[in-house]
Amino acid sequence: MAVLLIVLSAYLLFWPVPIDPVAWNAPKNPGYTGSYAPNEGLAGIERLKLGAHSGPEDAALGPDGALYIATHEGGILKYDPASGKVSLFAETGGRPLGVEFDRAGELYVADAFRGLLRISGDGEVVTLANKTASGSPILYADDLDIATDGTVYFTDASTKFGARENGGTLPASLLDLMEHGPNGRVLRYTPATGETTTFLDGLSFANGLAVTESGSHFLVVETGTYSILKVPVDGAVAPEVIVENLPGFPDNINRNPEGTFWVGIVSPRSPVADAIADKPFLKKVVMRLPAVLRPAAQRYGFVIKINEDGDILETLQDPSGGYALTTGLIEGAEGARYVTSLTEPDLGILKP
Repeated sequence: MAVLLIVLSAYLLFWPVPIDPVAWNAPKNPGYTGSYAPNEGLAGIERLKLGAHSGPEDAALGPDGALYIATHEGGILKYDPASGKVSLFAETGGRPLGVEFDRAGELYVADAFRGLLRISGDGEVVTLANKTASGSPILYADDLDIATDGTVYFTDASTKFGARENGGTLPASLLDLMEHGPNGRVLRYTPATGETTTFLDGLSFANGLAVTESGSHFLVVETGTYSILKVPVDGAVAPEVIVENLPGFPDNINRNPEGTFWVGIVSPRSPVADAIADKPFLKKVVMRLPAVLRPAAQRYGFVIKINEDGDILETLQDPSGGYALTTGLIEGAEGARYVTSLTEPDLGILKP
């Protein structure tokens, strides 16, 4: 028994781990109080079956009035609200995450495995960028939005922990968040030149991104710090933190027709992760534990509505976790709201 304890202790203390943890001071969790007080706004959600597909991470309304849905299996599904029909529009061959249409009606996709893609109206998939102009590989394209001049801003969540190389988006994100390194960045794709450059780096898991109504700024989610930044596209001033110390891990952000934004909160914060945030040694110990003993996402449905100054306007929640790991919300026609998820087998729909 003594030998076993020695071996176990040596393993927990010295076995190599893939992360090089960075110490940081996690702010005190505000919990679900004040603007985040619990409600049941998502409790009555309806479900749209996706057939053989699951994990509807993001969706976008097309010029034809249909909803185009990115799924875990690599398919982009087309949902016609009028008929209720769901069909396969395209296959990316990767893991599509953020999706947006440009003014010409073509669909741009941030694919975690393949980079920045564009899909034509007939479903033809073209890779626009899988590395930057300087040769830096894009390992975890996450979300995107398109400015009025056609420029595409998109996040590369981690330049260290690639989604494909680490077994998928969730395992890669957990590694990056536990390390808390400045591995995330925002990239800029210029259609006229086909060039992709780094616009902003040094972020802790760069996630959702949405351009403001005026086009002068974009908002970007920094999941690792529970915050949202407002960034001028002309680079005239430094990014501004407009939302900080969220009670959960923020994910996608989508702009609404009136210029406000919905942000998905994929899971409540982990007390263990916050407690060891400034203790790199303990982070390594936790990484050596069996996966079932490490901090895990809690099932809780949660989206928040903000303006471009970061004011909390509304929250919709499901404390029971009936529809959970919520990544975002898209405003549809005639008052319909579509709720997306990292892992659910269905798309959530809130009808007026």
